[in-house]
Amino acid sequence: MYWMEFFTVALIHLLAVASPGPDFAIVVRESVAHGRRTGVFCALGVGSGIFVHVAYSLLGIGLIVSQSIVLFNALKWLAAAYLLYIGCKALRARPARVEACEEQAPATPRTGKGAFVTGFVTNGLNPKATLFFLSLFTVVINPHTPLLVQGGYGVYLAVATALWFCLVALLFSQQRVRSGFARLGHWFDRLMGAVLVGLGIKLAFTELK
Repeated sequence: MYWMEFFTVALIHLLAVASPGPDFAIVVRESVAHGRRTGVFCALGVGSGIFVHVAYSLLGIGLIVSQSIVLFNALKWLAAAYLLYIGCKALRARPARVEACEEQAPATPRTGKGAFVTGFVTNGLNPKATLFFLSLFTVVINPHTPLLVQGGYGVYLAVATALWFCLVALLFSQQRVRSGFARLGHWFDRLMGAVLVGLGIKLAFTELK
């Protein structure tokens, strides 16, 4: 009975998740800089962040946020500040000394928990995701659809997002890809930092429509 609605939701989500944005940038950066395990944890964090949007959409809080310029701006500036913080840190990346890389492992290796939290916060604080899920749950999904079914849609969206970004992590964490970035790793960090800063600035000027 709800298959057509589900396929519509799945198609819209596929088009949205495939569009490069903060989630894509952060997963790529974590994967290239720290490897497959870290990239996958970051991807799982992004997928888990979807549950935040699903939860408030089902509770109707998303509608309140969409109607309140103050709340929307607060969320927008918080997310923009976070992206700018991560981006500025990446922009300060320095060339790694070859001798140091050969002699010892990094003093503070990236933990799976840290990568997961980064992915979760990046997705959870994205106000564009807020508007996307608001539109999805108010326009695409029939309000008479049972909450249990809507919750099922939410689980699918979270799992599909996690799987998509796990694929991204697997691609960009391949040894051949990482080796290609090895010598110019600091420039890659700076490039991704510039992308994140740009996304943060763009987000800061996003207006509620």
